Amino acid sequence: MTPEFSVVVPVCNEAENVEPLAREIHAALRDRAYEMIFVDDGSTDDTAIVLRRIRADLPALRVLRHSFRSGQSAAVASGVRAARAPWVATLDGDGQNDPADIPGLIAARDANPGVQLFMGNRKASRKDTAWRKLQSSIANGVRSGLLGDGTPDTGCGIKLFARDVFLELPRFDHMHRFLPALFMRHGAKVISVPVSHRPRTRGASKYGMLNRLWVGIVDIIGVMWLRRRYKPGLQVRED
Repeated sequence: MTPEFSVVVPVCNEAENVEPLAREIHAALRDRAYEMIFVDDGSTDDTAIVLRRIRADLPALRVLRHSFRSGQSAAVASGVRAARAPWVATLDGDGQNDPADIPGLIAARDANPGVQLFMGNRKASRKDTAWRKLQSSIANGVRSGLLGDGTPDTGCGIKLFARDVFLELPRFDHMHRFLPALFMRHGAKVISVPVSHRPRTRGASKYGMLNRLWVGIVDIIGVMWLRRRYKPGLQVRED
């Protein structure tokens, strides 16, 4: 049976997190036709071993593995290409996104026909250190000011979007941080939905100020260039 939703989870060296996260996804969606795709982005720990072990208990689980580390955007893209459902939800692999929020995103989709991207917004419940909140606030402020994408929290890993639109977007490293601007460039509609956020309790973060802001400046300039050179709404017909 074709699933209604695919949940894509990019992971790298998250051996302690993948099992509890997979079981939470199953608990949140067990009454729906769904699949979950964990994309192991070149982990060097036991992430792949744990995922193989739990597949017997979780038949909806699929596991993809990159032969070398390629980055979160590449892992998300691999999962979306492999997805069998028309709608894809994404979650970060560190356990800070709560899979119980996915039904809320689905409800928002059902209440807003014609919208193709639903972004999680952690602003009211973020459980990070003051330093990480400052980093995120600066990065979001710079991005929002330059791109005008109207999205308060593009760094939130929990999203729900139309697979067919995603597959038409340009690919580049870090593109997952700019999905609202890229969807809007394509002529799609985007709304933000409040979601919860949890502290990281296992494993180590892969991000810091350098890759949240300074590297992102180059990407923002690239997205601005892409937006200026795209004409949405072009229709082609055969006479």
